[in-house]
Amino acid sequence: MAMGSKIKRLNAGWEFIAEHFNTPVSLSDVANHSCMSSYHFLRAFKDTYGETPHELLIRIRIEKAKKMLITENFSVSEICERVGYISLGSFSSLFLKQAGMAPTVYRRKLWSLSSEAYCFPSQAIPACYAYHFLGKLAK
Repeated sequence: MAMGSKIKRLNAGWEFIAEHFNTPVSLSDVANHSCMSSYHFLRAFKDTYGETPHELLIRIRIEKAKKMLITENFSVSEICERVGYISLGSFSSLFLKQAGMAPTVYRRKLWSLSSEAYCFPSQAIPACYAYHFLGKLAK
C-alpha cells in the first residue's frame, strides 16, 4: 500500500471516529470504513497519531462533554448520554482521568466564575478563557 493511500485511509478512520463519537464505535467499524483489517488499522493508527482509535474516541467525547458542561444546562447524566456513554460511572471516571476533576466539579468551578445575572457561564466567559482557567486548576 502506498504511503499516501495509507494516510488517506487512516484519516478517513480518524474522521469517522470524530463524526460518530456519540454512537457506539467499534474498531472493526472504523477499520472497515478505512478499508483495512482491524489489526493493521490499529497498529498503523497508533504509529501515525500516537494514540489508539479508542483513546481518540475517549478524548473527543470528553472534549465535547467539557464544552457542553460550559455552554449547556444539561445534567451530567444527559451530557454522558449525548457524548456516547451509557454508564455514568464510566463517563465520570474517564472525565476525571482526562480533565483532572469530576464533571460536576468542572462545571461548578466554571460556573462560580460567572455572574449571578447569567444563566450559563458561556454568556459571561469566553470558552477559550474557561478552557485555559480550568486547565490550570487541574494541575
